[in-house]
Amino acid sequence: QVQLVESGSGLVQAGGSLRLSCAASGSGFSINAMGWYRQAPGKQRELVATVTSDGNTNYADSVTGRFTISRDNAKNTVYLQMNSLKPEDTAIYYCNAVIKVYIGHWKRPTDYWGQGTQVTVSS
Repeated sequence: QVQLVESGSGLVQAGGSLRLSCAASGSGFSINAMGWYRQAPGKQRELVATVTSDGNTNYADSVTGRFTISRDNAKNTVYLQMNSLKPEDTAIYYCNAVIKVYIGHWKRPTDYWGQGTQVTVSS
């Protein structure tokens, strides 16, 4: 059983910074891409940033230059450093990982999601 556990939620003022972390736990798995998505009230979930296993990154236009995604493969952990936060960044942030599990053979990679963590930016 693989789980993603997020940490780092908080309330910050506009212009402030926050760092989110997400660690995958379990056994017998291998992680491909990892990423962060967010969902604001009344809106659909949207991609924030992704990072591949070899470190290639991709960002939403709205966060480019302000957010940085990184990962520690040894710790099965992905981070999101958020700087120059804006009120419109307020949302529940979800960690995502594409994971394949070994059960005597490797299963097809599947999306796993964290439970979500609240980020609130006040003006």
